[in-house]
Amino acid sequence: MLTVLQVLPSLEGGGVERGTLEVAAELVRQGHRSLVISTGGRLVASLERGGSHHFSWPLGRKSLSTFRFVRPLRRFLMEQRVDIVHVRSRMPAWVVWLAWRGMDPASRPRLVTTVHGLYSVSPYSAVMTRGERVIAVSETVIRYIRENYPQTAPERIRLIHRGVDREAFPFGYLPAQGWQAAWYDANPRFSDARVLTLAGRLTRLKGHQEFIRLIHALRSRGLEVQGLLVGGVDPRRRRYAAELEGLVSQLGLKEHIVFTGHREDIKEIYACSDLVFSLSGKPESFGRTVVEALSMGIPVIGYDHGGVGEMLARLFPEGRVPLHDPERLLEKAVEFLGSPPRVPRSDEFTLQSMLDKTLSLYQELAAENLRTQ
Repeated sequence: MLTVLQVLPSLEGGGVERGTLEVAAELVRQGHRSLVISTGGRLVASLERGGSHHFSWPLGRKSLSTFRFVRPLRRFLMEQRVDIVHVRSRMPAWVVWLAWRGMDPASRPRLVTTVHGLYSVSPYSAVMTRGERVIAVSETVIRYIRENYPQTAPERIRLIHRGVDREAFPFGYLPAQGWQAAWYDANPRFSDARVLTLAGRLTRLKGHQEFIRLIHALRSRGLEVQGLLVGGVDPRRRRYAAELEGLVSQLGLKEHIVFTGHREDIKEIYACSDLVFSLSGKPESFGRTVVEALSMGIPVIGYDHGGVGEMLARLFPEGRVPLHDPERLLEKAVEFLGSPPRVPRSDEFTLQSMLDKTLSLYQELAAENLRTQ
């Protein structure tokens, strides 16, 4: 039995957080001991219901005072007899790395880091490449590591694509009649229009403004479309959310674009969408929403760069459009609305594959420890 500790800033929501819970659940299912350190959040209850143990430590705060946890964490790793410590974010990674570095190499845990994002290149970000194994969530991330941190030995890098649970996002899924009735009752305009969706937190560079302008351009052509922006408002970015609402009002789209806020029923929302978009101006490491929608058979249009371009090239190449090209974006949307494309089924990028490869990596490191003892 392994004791695996995962460390991240919080458990409020998001792809990194969901991945943490998925790995934690698989560890418990296979009879291992699963520990998680974060500041907490709304996902803690789900984590603990799954059999993991949560410890509330504020390791994500970007402050010199956070380094006061280095010594307590070192004691924690020894007392809990942690076999693997897996870090998923930069500030916690610095605390973990400093604690781990000060331990006896013969008895300390094995250190794993996951590069979840294409971080700004800096000594601060370089800590994510200091794991004994460095998980890259896509080929895009591998290129980022090799180009920006060439000192990272290739044998330490492992490609483990993020995965989507095909049971959670089944191909051809139809929501229950009760859900549909409530949805169309709350959004009556959706029943007689084509619904276009962009999912993601309301943060800059996600392409919300380009999506809003696309809805305006499509309606200007006489196409009956409704826009759906699915994602919570970051408390630190309320001004940006207000800017988006202002743009919607300026373009006369208040009756045609809905801000849903955070939703737990994203599967149902995808299923009721005609097209899903991924328009981040900054290259993403993977493109989870792309794979989720495509796994359900919903066409996706996205910018052809970073992880989104990589996923579309593998799963649905006709959905790619050049970065920041509003004319081509409009053309592609008109094309798909006029002749809806068929999305092929795929067994790539599954959750179980991600879990199997991650736990195999843990076992590999633990076995190396046994051989050297």
